[in-house]
Amino acid sequence: MNLRFVEAFYWVATLKSVSRAAEKLFITQSAMSARVAALEEELGALLLDRRDKTFRLTVAGARFVVHAQKLLELQRAAKTEIGSNAALDLTIRIGAIESVLHSWLIPWIEVLRAEQPALELELTVETTPVLIDQIRRGALDLAFAALPASGDGIRAKAMQTMAMCFVGNTDIHKRRRYTLQDFATLDLLTFQRGSQPHVGLLDLLKTADIRPRKVHAISSISAMVQLVQGGFGIATLPRAAVVRLSETRNIKALSCTDELLPLPIHASYRSDPTSPVAEQLLKSALEYSASATATKIDHRKK
Repeated sequence: MNLRFVEAFYWVATLKSVSRAAEKLFITQSAMSARVAALEEELGALLLDRRDKTFRLTVAGARFVVHAQKLLELQRAAKTEIGSNAALDLTIRIGAIESVLHSWLIPWIEVLRAEQPALELELTVETTPVLIDQIRRGALDLAFAALPASGDGIRAKAMQTMAMCFVGNTDIHKRRRYTLQDFATLDLLTFQRGSQPHVGLLDLLKTADIRPRKVHAISSISAMVQLVQGGFGIATLPRAAVVRLSETRNIKALSCTDELLPLPIHASYRSDPTSPVAEQLLKSALEYSASATATKIDHRKK
């Protein structure tokens, strides 16, 4: 039995779409359909119900998908046991929110590339809802977002939260410490409406019974930083990102009597019976992000 055909059917059944499965395996939709058809001919049974546009497995298809997963897991186990430890020739599709991008993602990718020279990366930077949708559709292999993704074959793991802070212009905001009321007299910039930082800031102000002058919802960290540099107002950003950006930008974290809630980060990936790559990369990301966060904490203490 041709395992390429088995793999093709497995992803069609898992992603519930021939086109999404073709995108996952980097082949054309016609090639994907041909592989499934060849498998059906070999098994002597139809696996997909093609009578209308609604995706459905036949009874035989629903039964065979279980065998397909076992066959692919067996192939993976054999490769792991017998194969060499040489660097993998792989393509990985990673998605991340901007907070992760500006905090530790780029240096982690640099380390990853040094360990795996043959790595081919597809990087998507988007908002949490978009990343979750792309993981569900199979368009991403691994995503770092503020919420976990869920669904058949999807796994998620909570990562270390990101400390948030108020950020101001180095030349304008020179006081050693501010109150929340001080910030409320200025324009405040935070992430897109409905996001955890946006809701957290509004809740903090409401709890303190403070009515802010303006709260602007900005989806781009780069835009927020430029606005802060221009003296537009005060932003709320991940502290780790501020440490990196302040090396080249005229911004700094501001001390405040009230603390912002930390930003939760979740890693979501789709389980792949043919490859351990997503799990391996997640382990690497967990170790690197924890180490990077600890280093930044030590740096602030000094």
